[in-house]
Amino acid sequence: MQKFNKKLKRKKRWNDRLFDIAVYTIAILMISMIVYPLWFIIIASFSNPTDVTNGNVWFWPKEWRLDGYIELFKQEIIWRSYVNTIIYTAAGTIIAIIVNIPAGYALSRSDLFGKKWLSIFILIPMFVSGGLVPTYLVVKGFGLLDTFWVMVLPFAVSSFHIIIALTFFKNSIPDTLWEAAQIDGCGTIRYFLTIVLPLSKAILAVIGLWTAVGIWNSWFNALIYISNEDLQPLQLVLRRILISNESLLGTASGELASELRRLSEMMKYAAIVVSTAPIMCLYPFLQKYFNQGVMVGSIKE
Repeated sequence: MQKFNKKLKRKKRWNDRLFDIAVYTIAILMISMIVYPLWFIIIASFSNPTDVTNGNVWFWPKEWRLDGYIELFKQEIIWRSYVNTIIYTAAGTIIAIIVNIPAGYALSRSDLFGKKWLSIFILIPMFVSGGLVPTYLVVKGFGLLDTFWVMVLPFAVSSFHIIIALTFFKNSIPDTLWEAAQIDGCGTIRYFLTIVLPLSKAILAVIGLWTAVGIWNSWFNALIYISNEDLQPLQLVLRRILISNESLLGTASGELASELRRLSEMMKYAAIVVSTAPIMCLYPFLQKYFNQGVMVGSIKE
């Protein structure tokens, strides 16, 4: 009997090891599939485009080149658009949090008057959109065209973010806290500011990060609503530079065309790195809260 138990334990240990090996192998493959394309973009931005095209660049540049970054940052409008994007992202994120978090908290309260109808009213935009032309007319009617506010105000309210916040408050903030606060003479606004918000770092980080990434990567709204170059964000300017380079390639020939093509390829990779690096650097600092917030509503005790 003892021999049988020992064999069974050995078999279990061996099965556990095989399972662990399989899990780690799959995890490493998945991580590699995500990380390698990012790494390739970075090394390609410092490589000779000919080496990249011929498949000679895999894990490290064969020849370090800064031509793409030099040509990209020679464009003065890049620096202005970079500042514009940072301001849009910071202001838009703050406004989105100020608007969506209180709305989610209000809908999570069982004593909210007309809660059912308000919830339906907020849910409708998740499935039905007014369309581009009506939205443009509304933005124009409010005098927001070619202004700073057109990038941060019209799209600050998000039904999705409100529902996420509502779910968080319902599952994470117990009603007993509100009852205890009432006994101590705490009003609704004071309770929300001094008790609820300090306990909601996870959802604040998640909604803030989602909003910041959305605004940082946004170019279509700027294309539609902003014609003033001094107000255009980074993504739109990079798009215009790359398109203008492509059009120049069509008019050039010979060695000039070859040189323009080389610079265009290097600028393309450099533009990707320049436009994504700040967000990628920000994410690790918010990862802990992001992981907590993503699990909102998935498990309820």
